[in-house]
Amino acid sequence: MALPATRLKRVIGAVTAATMVAFVAACGSDDTASDGTVTLEFAQWWGAELPAGEFDKIINDFTAQNPDIKIKLLSAPYASTKQQLLTGAASKTLPDVVGLDGAWVNDFAKQGAITDITKLMADAGYDDSELASQIQLDGKTYMIPVVNFVYPLFVNKDLLTEAGVDKVPTTRTEFLDAAKKISASGGDAKGWVLPLDTAVPNGVQNDVMSWLWASGGSMLTDDGKPNLTSAEVKSTVEFVQSLNDAGVIAPGSLTMKEQDKVEKFSNGQVGMMIDSLAHINLIKENKPDLNFEVAALPAEDGFTGERGIPYASWGIGISDSTEHKAEAFKFVSYLMSQETNAKLSTIANGFPGNKTAEPDFSNSDPLFKAAFDIYQQGYPANEFVGLPKSEDLMRSFAEQLQLVLTGKTSVDEALAKAQENWSSVIE
Repeated sequence: MALPATRLKRVIGAVTAATMVAFVAACGSDDTASDGTVTLEFAQWWGAELPAGEFDKIINDFTAQNPDIKIKLLSAPYASTKQQLLTGAASKTLPDVVGLDGAWVNDFAKQGAITDITKLMADAGYDDSELASQIQLDGKTYMIPVVNFVYPLFVNKDLLTEAGVDKVPTTRTEFLDAAKKISASGGDAKGWVLPLDTAVPNGVQNDVMSWLWASGGSMLTDDGKPNLTSAEVKSTVEFVQSLNDAGVIAPGSLTMKEQDKVEKFSNGQVGMMIDSLAHINLIKENKPDLNFEVAALPAEDGFTGERGIPYASWGIGISDSTEHKAEAFKFVSYLMSQETNAKLSTIANGFPGNKTAEPDFSNSDPLFKAAFDIYQQGYPANEFVGLPKSEDLMRSFAEQLQLVLTGKTSVDEALAKAQENWSSVIE
């Protein structure tokens, strides 16, 4: 699930009917001028979430370097873009270039809506060694993450100090202890917050499985099949259950969405949360006096390996129906170049998809540099990217976890049921 640049903006963003009509109409427009100039339509939500005019500058730089290619931006909030692309994928009328959420890739690829970028890279003689990651199905690349937005641990330093916790927890045991002390410190604050609303089930990805990935674990087998009954997944769920049993989770989890989580942290109602780095500026704008920092997610006690850190991406793909695949890939390779990718990552407050690019933190909040150091010490982890019907998978897991937390089933029974549900989806 993509969460860039602020999920709050995604939720409250609305697109006018006129914009929707323009989006659909653009997909069927003539894209080659009489002089041979090609116009590529690029549908995405990025422009709606970046500072005004900044994305246009990047696009203008490309067209200045490539006067035979023009870019027509189709920008709308995330929710509207998603709906239009889902419709376009089903009818195979996607714009030439599309912003992608990793959760859509499997379905779009199986529908034949997005093309195999591996072939385009080979045709162009492109060296993909600088790409931090590629989202593949059956060995073929269908999405390239352009900018990554990581989900570190956010910590209210004042609440920790008031609770007598002298350092940010780095292990699960330390986290539970800190959460208990915050919850028992006399105020209304709880130690942690967990959004598990099944209508928007990304809490399973960001707030539950993140504990698994932080200890180097996996919810899948080596061949990509569900592995939810494994000891490491069971340990993760039991840890979440222990937090619930200790009474350190903010109330309302079963109907809580991500924006509610951010609001509770911003208001000092919880001491710790796992959240998108993209929300740092939003929190500081709303609560400039909030004293917080970001840290790596705590791992299992005794774990010494690299820690996975959950992330979401602004991914990019190319329509399989476009007649201008070579030009489209030329634009994609421009966005992934070291200089452009660093620039885009900087203005988006994210991390680059080009391994050699580094954001410019000189004008950014110091927390972004701290998070980048965390990012470089671990690895980006999100196993839902590329899975079929990933939101449905999260939802079925959330339903079982809710039963565990309300005492209606055991961890073993819940994981067995979730394994059965997932196995019917992941072939």
